[in-house]
Amino acid sequence: MWGRRSEEEPRRPRYFMRGLIFIGVIVAAVWGTAFYLSPQDELRRADAIVVVSGGQTTARADEGIRLYKEGYAPKLIFSGAALDAGPSNAHQMKEQAQRAGVPDSAIETDETARTTYQNATRTKPIIDQIGVQSILLVTSPYHQRRTLLTFRHVYGDSYQLINHSSFDSRWSKFSWWASPFGIFITGSEAVKIGSIYVTKQYE
Repeated sequence: MWGRRSEEEPRRPRYFMRGLIFIGVIVAAVWGTAFYLSPQDELRRADAIVVVSGGQTTARADEGIRLYKEGYAPKLIFSGAALDAGPSNAHQMKEQAQRAGVPDSAIETDETARTTYQNATRTKPIIDQIGVQSILLVTSPYHQRRTLLTFRHVYGDSYQLINHSSFDSRWSKFSWWASPFGIFITGSEAVKIGSIYVTKQYE
């Protein structure tokens, strides 16, 4: 009996350490996934600001407008098709910018893109036409990594892409697991990015 007890006692610290390691792995995965999805670069001047529509489009446009008004770029490019039969997201963002005092001459739009891949392919001709080389890329934080990967694939390495996310009231790096939307969108983005790496398909 004494011998059995002495054999069991050393196992407890091992189980405790394994438990701590397991918890650490889970915490690292939860935090690491969010930080991976939302890369942020040091904010600096660029040739243009590209804002892609999607979740909380108004907030994305607001951030692009703020950057323009603070002098971070002389051009605003809004990309996004209509959700229904009404005006396109790009058109609505343009009107939002005009109401905020941005001159029409500083705004370009792509009103046909329905996917992140199309945001990239249909803004590139605009970028090339106006001679842009550096771009502030604005989208929601959970969408930033996939947007970067897609734009990098379409634009190539000769363009400088600067990541800068808008605020999203439904998602945070620090608490995405606390809401059904946060869990869903984080998992969805992780799966889509995984598919890009495995299949090399961006569409």
